[in-house]
Amino acid sequence: MIMVGFLAAVIWGVGAAMGAPRRARWVMLALLIGAVIAVQLALPTGHPLREATGGDVRLWLLLLGFGAVIWGYAAILRAVKSRAQAKPAPAAAAKAGFSDDELQRYARHIMLREVGGTGQAALGRAKVLVIGAGGLGSPALQYLAASGVGTIGIIDDDVVDNSNLQRQVIYGEADVGQPKVQIAAQEITRRNRHVTVRPYQRRLTADIAADLIAEYDLVLDGCDNFDTRYLVNQTCTALGVPLIAAAMTQWEGQISLYDPAHGTPCFACVFPDRPAPGLVPSCAEAGVIGPLPGVMGSMMALEAVKAITGAGQGLGGRLLIYDALYADTRIMQAAVRADCAVCHGKGLQAAAQAAKV
Repeated sequence: MIMVGFLAAVIWGVGAAMGAPRRARWVMLALLIGAVIAVQLALPTGHPLREATGGDVRLWLLLLGFGAVIWGYAAILRAVKSRAQAKPAPAAAAKAGFSDDELQRYARHIMLREVGGTGQAALGRAKVLVIGAGGLGSPALQYLAASGVGTIGIIDDDVVDNSNLQRQVIYGEADVGQPKVQIAAQEITRRNRHVTVRPYQRRLTADIAADLIAEYDLVLDGCDNFDTRYLVNQTCTALGVPLIAAAMTQWEGQISLYDPAHGTPCFACVFPDRPAPGLVPSCAEAGVIGPLPGVMGSMMALEAVKAITGAGQGLGGRLLIYDALYADTRIMQAAVRADCAVCHGKGLQAAAQAAKV
């Protein structure tokens, strides 16, 4: 055994020193093991050479089998890794309608198995409306644009204030006093020329909500008042448009996906009664830590990308609560209310219909 080990070390070391390929060195080792097995089979028991090379052929066969198992396992791992990291062929990507610039820009998306070229193409076709261009809307807009969402609508009637700059990262000092939607639209276009931006410099009201939201596939609600939240939820529910809504105050944020047409509760199922005045203060009244809107707004954009591409599991039927002060994240199950005044238990009906199918 010692002699065989010594010979194997010499073969490997000399081969490495001479620059021989690893494959050639493995072949030499295989020939050595083959010669040892031949010696074990050809020479009688007790022969000095046979004893010097182990004395029992079964030992070498066991080692050979063990080595074959390891080699096979490694080969399978390499094949799986190669398949997972395989990049789409340029011809296939070209068929999906991507330009060379888009292929380079979205390469990290296309490489993801859960997104790929199909998912990126879906992002390019998607139309997303962002309600509110403040703390939540700012990061959400930037990541939606960077991700390649084809059409982005922004509705907000506010102008940039100096107090916004602590957390609304899409604006700068030179933008103070300017309409938020116009500055946000300019920034999005500057970051990604492939995105179409539709700015609406006005407040969302009941007389325009249905017509506006009907033009979009998905709505992100980052507004800061309950009247608008309930209006958005009612309109999205009636039109069957999925809604991603988030809110925050001080150190805490929450987010969920509301899509009763596909079995989830609506916003009113989870929050059937609006809080009494003053019970839930706004950021202007209670304050908010600067990076928190970035966290929650990025979560909104991420959930939007997942909803559009079908990747992973979304937050439908689940309310995610993030406590930044204590670095704690909790997820609460959100149930459909059969007596909901807005969706009238549509989520239950959709779930029951899906179960039948």
